[in-house]
Amino acid sequence: MIDSSLIHKEFPQPEDLYYLNHAAVAPWPARTAEAVGQFAQENITIGAKDYPNWLAKEKLLRKQLQSLINAPAVDDIALVKNTSEAISIVAFGIDWQQGDNIVSSNEEFPSNRIPWEAQSRHGVEFREVAIQGQDPEQALIDACDKHTRLLTISSVQYASGLRIDLERLGTFCAQNQILFCVDAIQTLGAIKMDAQAIQADFIMADGHKWMLGPEGIALFYCRESAREHITLNQYGWHMIEQYGNYDLKEWTPAKSARKFECGSNNLMGVHALSASLSLFEEIGMDIIENSVLDHSRYLMERLAQDNRISLITPSKEQAYGGIVTFQVHDHDQNALHRNLLNENVICAHRGGGIRFSPHFYTTREKIDKSLEILSLSIRFN
Repeated sequence: MIDSSLIHKEFPQPEDLYYLNHAAVAPWPARTAEAVGQFAQENITIGAKDYPNWLAKEKLLRKQLQSLINAPAVDDIALVKNTSEAISIVAFGIDWQQGDNIVSSNEEFPSNRIPWEAQSRHGVEFREVAIQGQDPEQALIDACDKHTRLLTISSVQYASGLRIDLERLGTFCAQNQILFCVDAIQTLGAIKMDAQAIQADFIMADGHKWMLGPEGIALFYCRESAREHITLNQYGWHMIEQYGNYDLKEWTPAKSARKFECGSNNLMGVHALSASLSLFEEIGMDIIENSVLDHSRYLMERLAQDNRISLITPSKEQAYGGIVTFQVHDHDQNALHRNLLNENVICAHRGGGIRFSPHFYTTREKIDKSLEILSLSIRFN
């Protein structure tokens, strides 16, 4: 059970605001704003006098992220700017050979498509697999062959809301010596993830969606055995093993995932994301996941009762996460989306329909009110 007083304290949103857009850019908890304010005040008054404390916060964030995905070691965690940067580190770091292929889905957000497509200059084929059938995982598996170097997939698809069985894909990749890359931006903070159970080589995710943090800082997990596959394309003072020894002329890349951090990290973002993650630690991911899935289940049950609406998100258990996307028959979805925004139902137009994405703290009353506004919008438009 989530403490309602904690929710009111951390999310003091207006009563007439219905925020169902955590799959895009999420609101911060109050503690995150306070952490940024304190960091700013420290900069104003004493500058970097206590810089070692900032580095201690950075170290804490790495541990928080390690725990969030159950990574084997904190050394597997790098801090980067965003998901696109992390994917690009992998895509441009692999020693591709003519005839290699990359397998993915036909529903990926551009972040998990464009960096791979750019490898065509090396004679690498990017295979976009249709995953709209009854067994999307098997479709991905069937597209792999002896020339497949990497399989990359979003844990939850940003538009349809389809949730992928990552353990099944990870087992297949491990058995066939295929690198396994997971864009987890639509999972981390909403659904539990276990990097070891899914046998991922790479996991990446921005902090600004379900983790309720700022833009400009992201997790990049790279398992130890996979780091040897990645050639560095960025260099700087921060990524060397002898980090902090500024006079040293001989250097080597760090053995840890810090090798992917060429320069100074976004320390304001570090303070903010660490504060946000402390809320998840306080409540517990089991409780948060149950609440998110309960919201999605409730939304789909309610929407399915209206014969004017078709669900795009699959309603089968284990096949959805925090995203519920639907289409309203005989309506201009763009116009409907604009009307919902005008009524303070903050949502998105994705995948040819309307996307709702409430978080654990969203109340049932606000979901009901959003559905009421949706029904009225359909009736009068």
